[in-house]
Amino acid sequence: MTDSDEMTINLVVLGRTQTGKSALGNSLLGSADFESHLSPSSVTTRCSLGHSTRILGIIRRNGCELALRVQVLDTPSYPHSALSKEQVRDTVRSALAHHFGEEGLHLALLVLRADLPLCPDESDHIIQFIQELLGPTWKNFTAVLLTHADKAEEAGFSEEAYLHSASSTLLSLLSSVQHKYIFLDNQKSIIKEERAIVLRKLLNFIRQNNYQVLLLKHSKE
Repeated sequence: MTDSDEMTINLVVLGRTQTGKSALGNSLLGSADFESHLSPSSVTTRCSLGHSTRILGIIRRNGCELALRVQVLDTPSYPHSALSKEQVRDTVRSALAHHFGEEGLHLALLVLRADLPLCPDESDHIIQFIQELLGPTWKNFTAVLLTHADKAEEAGFSEEAYLHSASSTLLSLLSSVQHKYIFLDNQKSIIKEERAIVLRKLLNFIRQNNYQVLLLKHSKE
């Protein structure tokens, strides 16, 4: 296929330890590029870029099917059990500029656990961290992915009921990113159909942003 018959989306996954960032990256890529397992400490200590193969059946343009390619940058968690905030920030910032400096970033995926409450202090720190990475337009290029939604469902919460009962802190964050959020069932995240659904939702977010990309350059600030 020619370049005009393909579309590549560039994503970065951000979040705290054990939210499922790396597992999400693997699900989106349809691979096992990133190390992901239960651990009492932060597993990811450096940034790593993963590439999907050509994915068909996801997107069409002018009646013709396009092949989709996905690039995902996996990042160390913040807060991190071994790295300072500055170390994580500088590592991620450098990797973003290195990998996406030319093509730009389509979306930053902030990964949160649906089965754990989001506290105000945690939210403030996360938002400040993302702002330092992406700059003043971060809201346009950030989506929230709520992992472990299956556990919330087991507790009797549908997506609607969950949001109705959610803290004002979480609701404020979702409002900040223009309600770009996706619930992820970790039991289904490796299923091909579930992957396709998530990719279509991400593409819809990108479409709503008029396919704009965030250009990131090296900075000493």
